[in-house]
Amino acid sequence: MSELVTVSGNIMCSFGTAPAPLKVTSQATVMAEGKPVATIQDCQGMANIGPFGMCTSLANPQVAAATAAALGVLTPQPCMPVPAGTWIPTKPKVLIGGKPCLASDCKMMCAYAGNLSITVPGQVKVTAT
Repeated sequence: MSELVTVSGNIMCSFGTAPAPLKVTSQATVMAEGKPVATIQDCQGMANIGPFGMCTSLANPQVAAATAAALGVLTPQPCMPVPAGTWIPTKPKVLIGGKPCLASDCKMMCAYAGNLSITVPGQVKVTAT
């Protein structure tokens, strides 16, 4: 069973060098362990998803240019996340405000060919109050 992703969750890109924290902006009323739960709409670069350290994807024009200038030696450049769409929901019937919740097994693509995945969901247990 997958966990819900909360504001303290971490994301990783397959072409990044470091994880990035998730910021929840799509809703503020549904909580897990006192933290806002994310939905698939929390998918905007820099607003919801921070940089993943350095980008190593040659599909990124900055990396391609730096690598070409270094005569073919891969030259990573600072990551500026460019999500391609929203998170792909794995639990589409679990809704928060009419939007599917973000579960720990959801995935998303970056415009520069990276796969974004949840590394730390932020939720450990759910308690009803």
